[in-house]
Amino acid sequence: MLTPESLEGHFTLVTAAARYDALRLRDALAGKPDAQPLSRDEALEMLALGEVIARKAAYGRQPSVGSARALGASWSQIGAAQGISKQAAWEAHGRWLEGGADGSGGGEGRERGA
Repeated sequence: MLTPESLEGHFTLVTAAARYDALRLRDALAGKPDAQPLSRDEALEMLALGEVIARKAAYGRQPSVGSARALGASWSQIGAAQGISKQAAWEAHGRWLEGGADGSGGGEGRERGA
């Protein structure tokens, strides 16, 4: 059975996005003359790839937030970059950063409202 787990090791974020985009385009053009519709397996692959892309993008989120904070970005700026509030950004990332990626307390230690 095709799952995100079965695909994740075979694709980078870039290659997963390229394959997803190719399948999505074919799916969008399915009703046009000379278009090749997706097979059931390809439609399922497209669904699984969407999840692979979301997971791979999320893996880099905490380190990216850490880099932004280390470079002086405020929680308001980080929230805006993610399309969420300052409070939501801090709740999603602040504790992780304050505890350090490994829970050792090695985060930036900046205050919540900064």
